[in-house]
Amino acid sequence: MRRALRFIAAGQAGMSLPEILIACLIIGVGLAGLLAAIPTASYGIQEGRQLSTASFLANQRLEEVRNAQWTQCPAADTLGVSASSSVPPTVGALTTFPDETPVAAPYGDYSRTVRITAVQPGDPCAGGPNVGLRQVVVTVSYRPMIAGGVAAGGTTKSAIVTLLYAQR
Repeated sequence: MRRALRFIAAGQAGMSLPEILIACLIIGVGLAGLLAAIPTASYGIQEGRQLSTASFLANQRLEEVRNAQWTQCPAADTLGVSASSSVPPTVGALTTFPDETPVAAPYGDYSRTVRITAVQPGDPCAGGPNVGLRQVVVTVSYRPMIAGGVAAGGTTKSAIVTLLYAQR
């Protein structure tokens, strides 16, 4: 039995130096390829984080808009309407949802705007039902990341969320 084991052990040769160097070269090329993918992967993770945060901020503002009062009886309007696409909504002289540039900490890299337009004004005096509708558009903008770092100044991306609000 011992002779058989010695014969098997004696017949096995180790790896030579050139074989080890070639294996190291192949492993090195593979690792260099993986290192080249790291900036692209980190960009994708950062972009996803920024977009998720922007969506969260937009939905947070929509919840505040949903809590605003716009009723026919009794007549109340704390929702407001924007005079144009560049002006926040107002009720009389009061701004209901002012622009936030930047948003409060810890979201200082984001800005948030709310625009409300009358889609179908309510008119109880017209012969049909009173269906007052307003379109609420919340836009959250941020400076995006690119594979090489932060995007150039003035470059922004936005998350836009829209809601139709009916008069109660």
